[in-house]
Amino acid sequence: MSTTMTDHDAVSFADARELLVDLVSIPSPSGEERDAAERLAAFFEAHDREVWIDEVGNVRAPADDSVLLTSHIDTVPGEIPVEVESADDADEEEDIADDGTDVLWGRGSVDATGPLAAMAAAAVRTGVSFVGVVGEETNSRGARHLVDDREEPDAVVNGEPSGATGITLGYRGFLSGTYVATSESGHTSRPEPNAIQHATSWWTSVEEAFEQDEYQPVFERVTTKPVAIDGGITDDGLSVEATLDVQLRVPPTLDVETVRETAEAPLEIGTVTWADPIPPVMESPRTEVARAFRAAIRKEDGEPRLLRKTGTSDMNLFAGAWDCPMATYGPGNSELDHAPDERLSLDEFDQSVAVLTRVATTLTGGDD
Repeated sequence: MSTTMTDHDAVSFADARELLVDLVSIPSPSGEERDAAERLAAFFEAHDREVWIDEVGNVRAPADDSVLLTSHIDTVPGEIPVEVESADDADEEEDIADDGTDVLWGRGSVDATGPLAAMAAAAVRTGVSFVGVVGEETNSRGARHLVDDREEPDAVVNGEPSGATGITLGYRGFLSGTYVATSESGHTSRPEPNAIQHATSWWTSVEEAFEQDEYQPVFERVTTKPVAIDGGITDDGLSVEATLDVQLRVPPTLDVETVRETAEAPLEIGTVTWADPIPPVMESPRTEVARAFRAAIRKEDGEPRLLRKTGTSDMNLFAGAWDCPMATYGPGNSELDHAPDERLSLDEFDQSVAVLTRVATTLTGGDD
């Protein structure tokens, strides 16, 4: 364990808010994170922390590895004017912020620049390790590189919006694939199915294979979703082609390989190429990380909530590679992820900085 001296006052709540607003003001869609990464690295440099941007674009600030705080730099595309406004009745009704308090509007304020900035502030305050990763919204290239390039920390806190009182312990896994089929062209009056029909027939069989009780919680189901389809007669007029992009979400009760085999079972014509899978994860609520969060949230006048998310995050990859306790945490209402009205309560952001500071202090053996 590191004996690095720390100072919780080294980064004030005003400093943390300034970093947050700056990062939200810098467009950082996946693949275009460099400017935001440089601003983040400058924050650590200004506080005398070792930091560098690695070959894939991650911001690396190693220190006490009792806990690694990590979140993603990239956002989905979309421009939302960046401004701080007073919360109104609608914000209060939607449980975004109390009427009259400050709310930050902007792409990424919730997913996940809010958690990213809160973790950066807490990492400097407590002297723990930090990484801002790239590409989470597309192929998680930053997290994949990280688990191959560094040793396992003692614990991980991943940054995604859970609300200041929420602790996310579970995510479903993710499997995406592309189906391709080709058939001979012919008059549409002929009864033989063409490639487009083969594609739709295969996918209908997949949906039927995973059909489950509608009353079963979504987190416990395999859900199937076609996300893109293209097909028609080729330019030379001799064939019909079809391409179908699909995604499947995998609950922790199943493994990705079993789901892939089930999806391939009805495949008779055509081929499916699968991308690298992301395994599901379900952490115990009794780990030292979960306990530290429950205690910290209560000390910041909150009531802890344990969450399971139906989506997927980089925590899935960390859990698949590292055998250490972990959880996901961060300010923001996840219903605003990717939304045109994405916005974050700055009071909630402050509370999350305080919670993360307490958690990191506890996990490094200090007094919170």
